[in-house]
Amino acid sequence: MFIYFFRKRTVMRRTHTCGELTKNEIGSKVVLDGWVHVRRDHGGLTFIDLRDRYGFTQIVFDPKTSKQAHELAYNLRREDVIEIEGVVRQRPEGTENPKMITGDVEISVSKLEILNKSETPPLEVDDRVVANDDARLKFRYLDLRRPMMQKHLLIRHKAMQATREYLNSKGFLEIETPLLVRNTPEGARDFLVPSRINPGKTYSLPQSPQLYKQLLMVGGCDRYYQLARCLRDEDLRVDRQLEFTQIDLEMSFINEFDIYELADALMKHIFKKTIDVDLKIPFPRIPYKEAMEKYGCDKPDLRFGMELFNVTDTLKKSEFEIFKKAEMIKGLCVKKCSFTRKELDHLINTVKPYGAKGLVSIKIEKGEMESSVTKYMNTGIQSELKKKSGAGDGDVIFLVADKPNVVNASLAALRNHFGKELKLYNEKDFKFCWVVDYPMFGWNEEEEKWEPMHHVFTMPKPEHIALLDKDPSKVLGQLYDLVLNGIEIASGSIRIHRPDIQEKVLSIIGISKEEANEKFGFLMEAFKYGAPPHGGVAPGFDRLVALMCGFNDIREVIAFPKTKAGECPMDGCPSVPDANLLKELHMKFDVGKK
Repeated sequence: MFIYFFRKRTVMRRTHTCGELTKNEIGSKVVLDGWVHVRRDHGGLTFIDLRDRYGFTQIVFDPKTSKQAHELAYNLRREDVIEIEGVVRQRPEGTENPKMITGDVEISVSKLEILNKSETPPLEVDDRVVANDDARLKFRYLDLRRPMMQKHLLIRHKAMQATREYLNSKGFLEIETPLLVRNTPEGARDFLVPSRINPGKTYSLPQSPQLYKQLLMVGGCDRYYQLARCLRDEDLRVDRQLEFTQIDLEMSFINEFDIYELADALMKHIFKKTIDVDLKIPFPRIPYKEAMEKYGCDKPDLRFGMELFNVTDTLKKSEFEIFKKAEMIKGLCVKKCSFTRKELDHLINTVKPYGAKGLVSIKIEKGEMESSVTKYMNTGIQSELKKKSGAGDGDVIFLVADKPNVVNASLAALRNHFGKELKLYNEKDFKFCWVVDYPMFGWNEEEEKWEPMHHVFTMPKPEHIALLDKDPSKVLGQLYDLVLNGIEIASGSIRIHRPDIQEKVLSIIGISKEEANEKFGFLMEAFKYGAPPHGGVAPGFDRLVALMCGFNDIREVIAFPKTKAGECPMDGCPSVPDANLLKELHMKFDVGKK
């Protein structure tokens, strides 16, 4: 049986894929392999759409050509794996499919071999019938057969190759950093790996290669990159997974402007090579303070306008008590749009999650303001509000009054809501920008202490180093984010390379010299031996590919993602470990019963 199968396979070897045959091959004998996608029986003939990752080809079983193949084809079902031999011929006039590369031809089958039978699949391998998320993840190997998923993986592959191509051309070395590291503070929880040969001790899986890429710079590697696997134990959402990939790169003897230029050119190269989109560079660079003033967030979507305006000084002069007591009053203007009471109520729900207690709306009709709050404003205040908002007839002004962080977050969410719902932008546009000049530190009101805006290894701007001892609130860092269509896709900074500055930054956020030595003393030690000035950036690769595909759910571009609960329905992880393995690792689970 095995010998017969082997001989037959050596005779019938695939000559083409299911996505390449055209009129040029008419008359040629070909061999195709693939899955049965659809089977149709018409007038004694059996038609099958044969599918592989390259596309579809229509194959025809005619008893006049091969009675044996025709009889075998009668029993074929969806997802059976077959191999056929036949001759390429022109499709009958009127049956062509111009949407397919192979739409002008079909294969008249002379030989058929059934390589494997399939049970009825639990989900449709069809882009037109998408199963629910649970089913897709449980039977991911079937979901991956869908043409759309194959397309996503191809785009990911092309983007990965384009990344390597560009960075290699710029003298970067691709260097792998360890996956078993020591625990260091990087913002999220670490995944711990117990050590069998070192009882009572654990490794951590890396949240990023941060410390190691800096050590590579100390090691004289000058230009490093890696398509790095990062692992973080954090709550999941559509653009976050427990494990993800980032384009990690670092350079020595550079400043932040070198990073901007390199990353701009890298993005341009990736988009052109992957999806044939020409990006205009350099990307705009917006100071953090300006981004917060105009857009209410440090991730502005530049595909549309609708900038925020500040009317705190104006409306504090009104008689409306909420305005008089508010720390900040800002708004946005929606042009030529009317809203029903139901729609306005829904808009209130849009801002409530961000802490806003209410949303004031003011309509402009025939030069007059219509709202329940206008009675508290004299004509001078109303005139000033119209001027600052740029509102005219048919426009609606929305206002939020509260603490600055609540006002900005609420209006940023409202602006993004309007951008999407009112279709204010072309979804196929790609608008990048850098957000720069971030504060080094942010004040944690609950714990009453300073926290790093990004991470503890960021270098202050040279002119602000003296302010570290005087007023940390005024210190700006050499750190930056790259934003695409309102989504942060990269973050980076110029790193601290001097031990004295590193110790000072750590002391501001409450980490003593002893604690720093315990957590990352190996880095501090390295800095004593001539560390060069260095910096880098790390674009999120999964997020970037997802946006190139036209959405923000990174699970669609990861072959085997996890659910929101951090589980994999397909292989059943995480699973209960074997008792003998726990014993070898000197571990004991103590999980309380519910």
